[in-house]
Order: sequence, then structure tokens, then C-alpha cells
Amino acid sequence: MSATTAFATGSRPVSGGRGPGLGNLMLSEWTKIRSVRSTVWSLAILVVLTLVFTALFTQMGVSNWDKADAAQQAEMRLDPTGTILGSGILLSQLAVCVMGVMAIASEYSTGMIRASLLAVPRRVPVLAAKGAVFALLVLAVGEVTAFGSFFIGAPILDSKAPVSLGDPGVLRAVVGCGLYLALLGLFALAAGAIIRHTAAGITVVVGFVLVITPMADLLPGSVGEHIHAWLPTQAGFMITQQHSRAGDLLGPWEGLGVLALWTAVLLAVAAVQMRRRDA
Repeated sequence: MSATTAFATGSRPVSGGRGPGLGNLMLSEWTKIRSVRSTVWSLAILVVLTLVFTALFTQMGVSNWDKADAAQQAEMRLDPTGTILGSGILLSQLAVCVMGVMAIASEYSTGMIRASLLAVPRRVPVLAAKGAVFALLVLAVGEVTAFGSFFIGAPILDSKAPVSLGDPGVLRAVVGCGLYLALLGLFALAAGAIIRHTAAGITVVVGFVLVITPMADLLPGSVGEHIHAWLPTQAGFMITQQHSRAGDLLGPWEGLGVLALWTAVLLAVAAVQMRRRDA
């Protein structure tokens, strides 16, 4: 392999058929991510806008408290943490889905993926390193966003539904929010690796999250309820709730496990395709 190719991938040249280790591959992927200014700015804007929307929607909930019916008020008192985190999570998950697809599909679009694959005889470690770096980055940003949202929303909601970090289920819900976003990012990245086209990948993932999942809730009977509950984003979102709500079919960790299972299946499909298909 040429020195140019090695430089492009940020790894050492292949020697004796053995590629660079996972640590070197992760360092290479980290270099790629932090060198792209749009990624850094997107994450920064994501945090700021999520916190702003959390404050805005939580304040709206308090201002319209007297207009809400008794069931809505009881739900907010039962799960104030879920109310706070849910206020801004829609924007967060949308941004994470887009960035997850772009993290790998954009390399296929530009042809940059060929340089990475030339440096590594076995292709699966490239996917593993890319997924690990992106998931860890989203996890860190997600935890900052989740804790920031909670500490902004809790004082606003205090007069109607007081909550503190030491209350049962609160810390698990806040930490779980970051875990949910990290798994969702991996889910989107795996979909991008399978589809290999940025626009198509974003359309499929965002459509699945924002269109198909809500529509599944409209299916009649218990079959519709179970299909909706076992869809990845709906199931994973259970981890952000402080307490289970009426009609929930999965618990917090069970729901996150369902999202993890969906993600693992997509990653396995992506790994098989990466080994069998040309870049």
C-alpha cells in the first residue's frame, strides 16, 4: 500500500497481510470526525437547540397547566423526568439519525471509503471502529444534553411536578437518554452502511423514525399495540421515562434491549454486505 493511502486513512501501512489494530482504526475515525467542521457545529447546535426547546416546551406546559385535563396533569406528576426529556428529544434523535447515516454513507458517495478499505484487509474492523467512535461521541453529547435538559426543566416544572435527581428512576432515565441516542446513532449508521447513499439513507431512517413508528400506533387492536411497542425508537424511548405509564408493554431496560437488538441485526447485515460487496 502506498504512503498516500496510509496517510488518507490515518493508519499504518499494511505489512504481511495484517491491518492496523482496532485502536489505530478508532484513532483514524476520530481524526476524520473532528476534522469535519460541519459535524462539530452540528453537534454544538444540537445541544443548544435541544436545551432551548426543552425550556420552551416545559414552560409552555406549566403555563397551560390549568387548561390541561386531569389525565395530562396526573401523567406529568407521575413522570416529570419523561416530560422534561421528551420536550427536546425529537430534535436530538432527528439530528442523530441524519449524522449517523452521513458518518458512513457520505464516504461511499465521495469514494473515501476505498482508501480506508485498502488499508485494512478485513473490512469488518473498519465498520466496528467507525461505529464505536460515532457511538461514543453521541453518547458523550447525549449525556451532556440529557443532564442539561433535566437541570433546565426541573426548576421550571417544580411548581407543578417537583422532581430531583435523587428521586427513584430519575438518574436511570437521564443517563438512559444518552444511551438511547447512542444506540439510535448506531442504528442509523448501520442503515447508512447498508443503503450506501446519503439522501436515500436519511430518507429511510428519518421516515422510519418519524412516520412509520407513529403510524403503527394507529393500527387497531392488540396486534397494533405490540407492533408499535416493539419498533426500535418507541421501545428504546422507554428508558427516558422515570416511571412506567398506563399501557406500556415494555419496561425501561427491556425497551432499550429491543433497540439494541434491532441495531445489532442491522450492524450484522451491514458487516456481511461490507465483506461481500465492492466499495
